[in-house]
Amino acid sequence: MKAMILAAGRGERMRPLTDHSPKPLLEAGGKPLIVWHLERLAAAGIRDIVINHAWLGERLEAALGDGARWGLRIAYSAEGHALETAGGIARALPLLGDKPFLVVNGDVLCDYDFGRLLPLARTLPAAGAHLVLVPKAGYPTGRDLTLRANGRVEACGDDDTPYTFCGIAAYHPAFFAGVDAARPLPLLPLLLAGMAEGRVGGECHGGRWLDVGTPERLAEADRLLRQG
Repeated sequence: MKAMILAAGRGERMRPLTDHSPKPLLEAGGKPLIVWHLERLAAAGIRDIVINHAWLGERLEAALGDGARWGLRIAYSAEGHALETAGGIARALPLLGDKPFLVVNGDVLCDYDFGRLLPLARTLPAAGAHLVLVPKAGYPTGRDLTLRANGRVEACGDDDTPYTFCGIAAYHPAFFAGVDAARPLPLLPLLLAGMAEGRVGGECHGGRWLDVGTPERLAEADRLLRQG
């Protein structure tokens, strides 16, 4: 199974740190954020990784190379200008193939076991998705979602328990059918459409998770990682 790491964002909230570095190359715990993902994906038995990039992408390629030092094979999906999440994944589909794959945001810190997601990905229905959710964070993270007793993920109503999509998921390639790979498109409209049709399942991860989107949260990630 292949995995994709999303690394194309400009990282505006991280400036000036991202003026001269792609956000996933910022260090926490003594190594770049993206390297933590590479190591955990390799530990789960995944060998083929696709990384998309736009802002300073050549620095990502120079820093990570072909992935051999982690026992991986890395392919790069260069976007030129960022295509947002759905557009970026659609552009990378020729590298990802025709089977379900994993996706992880390059700027999160999470101790989720990717090995747990592999069998779930293999049994995804056509055009299906499986999202990893976490309890609602204490800072803005986007649209609240909820998890039903039958394992389906839906938009969160007033009386529902809110969860945050943590940026880790498995998708069937057909989930992105019809997405223009040359135009920016966020992921949320596809998720909401899939939820309305009952094609999006999920689970709640109760372990460590942090959206490393600001210098303050980068410092927090560094502190957590150095504590082990």
